[in-house]
Amino acid sequence: MEQPVILHAALPVIPWMDARLDRLPGIMPLEAGDWLRVDEVFAAQMALRQDLINDRPQAVHQTLSEAMDAAHELLNMTLVRLSQMPAYQMTSQSVTRPDGVVVPIDRNQPMLTLGRVVQEDLCILQPLGDEYNLTAAILCFPASWTLAQKIGRPMMSIHSPVASYTPDIGARVHRLFAAIRPEQGLWRMNYLTYASADLHHPRLENDPRPRPPSDQRHYLRAERQCLIRLPRTRAVVFSIHTYMMRVKDLSPEGRASLPD
Repeated sequence: MEQPVILHAALPVIPWMDARLDRLPGIMPLEAGDWLRVDEVFAAQMALRQDLINDRPQAVHQTLSEAMDAAHELLNMTLVRLSQMPAYQMTSQSVTRPDGVVVPIDRNQPMLTLGRVVQEDLCILQPLGDEYNLTAAILCFPASWTLAQKIGRPMMSIHSPVASYTPDIGARVHRLFAAIRPEQGLWRMNYLTYASADLHHPRLENDPRPRPPSDQRHYLRAERQCLIRLPRTRAVVFSIHTYMMRVKDLSPEGRASLPD
């Protein structure tokens, strides 16, 4: 499947130039309700999301049986939030997106419904022992990971290929997850450079991500990641809003300070 090139003109924040974000885990308090956003490429990203859900449903969606209750709670909470956003129009049976597309609400497939109505990818993590496990996701825009490999696994195992995700970081992340309150979410922003602008960019763990040389770092991919607690099931939701832009479109200061 050939992917369209969908680019942003700018990022909402330059993470490597913000001292609050340029460290692990780089977590900040989230303003109430700010885990869902609509930006200038909404229509284009949503069209690609729909194509991926239609053509590759097993690649972009997984829901384990133990996550269904949390997935329904997430769907209900999201519908309430969308009803408060003027760009969306709601009925009891459907959602009209900001691009005018009407999406039926399928309560038998809560994560797939969510994938068709919001720009964010959404992952559900639930505690099991000393770690949180990935138990459900709608992940249309993976950044060098594959959902089928990660579903059902705990955070430390999921991040095993990431050298900077040390046991110390893993323990800090678990404590952070355990402390999240429904009334106070968290957010961070990461970034990577790529030679291509593909938003759907899965990669297996044993397939190292190519590091493009400086003259081939054409695209910057950034993810605004939010963490929120579902009040009833107590699951943690990890939302991912993906930005893609040309490196050359960064400000001169942003390009000059972009780490290797």
